[in-house]
Amino acid sequence: MPFTDRTDAGRRLARRLSAYRGDKTVVLGLPRGGVPVAAQVAQALGAPLDIILVRKLGVPYQPELAAGAIGEGGVRVLDREVVRHLQLTGDEIAAVERAERAELRRRAQRFRGDRAPMSLQGRVAIIVDDGVATGSTARAACQVARAHGAARVVLAVPVGSREAIRALRGTADEVVCLETPAWFSAIGEWYDDFAQTTDDEVIRLLSHAAHNGTTADRALSDDEVEVFAGMVPLAGRLSVPDGAKGIVVFAHGSGSSRHSPRNQYVAGVLNRAGLATVLFDLLTHREERDRGCVFDVPMLASRLADVTRWAAAHTGLPVGLFGASTGAAAALWAATDERLGVTAVVSRGGRPDLAAERLPRLRVPTLLIVGGRDEIVLELNEQARALMTCEAKLVVVPGATHLFEEPGALDQAARLARDWLTGHLPHQGGAHEVHRTRDDGAGSDLGTARVRGAV
Repeated sequence: MPFTDRTDAGRRLARRLSAYRGDKTVVLGLPRGGVPVAAQVAQALGAPLDIILVRKLGVPYQPELAAGAIGEGGVRVLDREVVRHLQLTGDEIAAVERAERAELRRRAQRFRGDRAPMSLQGRVAIIVDDGVATGSTARAACQVARAHGAARVVLAVPVGSREAIRALRGTADEVVCLETPAWFSAIGEWYDDFAQTTDDEVIRLLSHAAHNGTTADRALSDDEVEVFAGMVPLAGRLSVPDGAKGIVVFAHGSGSSRHSPRNQYVAGVLNRAGLATVLFDLLTHREERDRGCVFDVPMLASRLADVTRWAAAHTGLPVGLFGASTGAAAALWAATDERLGVTAVVSRGGRPDLAAERLPRLRVPTLLIVGGRDEIVLELNEQARALMTCEAKLVVVPGATHLFEEPGALDQAARLARDWLTGHLPHQGGAHEVHRTRDDGAGSDLGTARVRGAV
């Protein structure tokens, strides 16, 4: 069956790799498209994430034919049969290698910066790509990982041609491939969304993994779920790390869904902090095309309330809400129902003005995160904050636009959300105690903060 996107593929691939949870495992993504897939595998296994960089050593007069490959740390793997058959000299191979080494160093600096590559000595190296067509790059990566001292090399891909996968079984110790269709023409045909992965996305994923210490990540259970809001079935994904101390229900914005890469990224940050997450589509496919439904905040809030009740009952955990765009309005509207027991709300690039009539009734600690260059939405958030009498804070991420697409912007927003939500969970003394803010507003924080070090 086709994959929604690389994130979906990575999560499904991780389920087949659960036996490799442990401190001996390293997950290595092949840039660029393999890294988003690898990031999901690393998160699920609680393993560190890195890239594996390889460059093919093409025959000088026939570059598409590989005489070998090189990797970082001076590793070189030669195909002795090709070298012998074509009678390549040491000088010819060295000339090709010099050019490829320069490109290898450039890419390593671009993706990792000053961070050193992870040691593979004696470890299980899981090499991940978004698919395999010919298998030449995957084969080189397996050879390079083994040359770096990996005790076991596992190649894991969502989809691949049968011929290539069969051949690779002689190179890797194990090959895990979810789909090997009889008719295979292109990897992208097996994804609903196969948008090009950018250098910036690779850098962001690697930086996040490095700064958050994935070796300490909790094992993550990850399941597709369905919950009824009234008579309407809503599809969602529930992710629960071991020892979760709270759960966050996501309310997506107009034109978005549970497959939003931005919300999935934020959810990953929360999972690493010990929070369970549930990403739901509050609208059916037909309703998504109706702008009236997209902006029907009371209806969205009602459905969100049903999902919130389910999440609390299903997990027994205190609940927070995270909303983006129109989803933030639904989250704020729903949170005014004190029977839900919501502990905190975070709005990222939200439209709280669409819930203006309910804001004076809000008693839940609320964080509003807005991009500094999202001027219209920033003004709407300032006006909305003025209507709140609860603990409320507006934080501006300098240089960020509405979708927080600038380097570092989404990571700033995710960290802010993490700190707010974990900081407002009930204390250990009462697992089901609900945080309440006094109605007199004495504890209100109505200041505006600006994040330093953002874009």
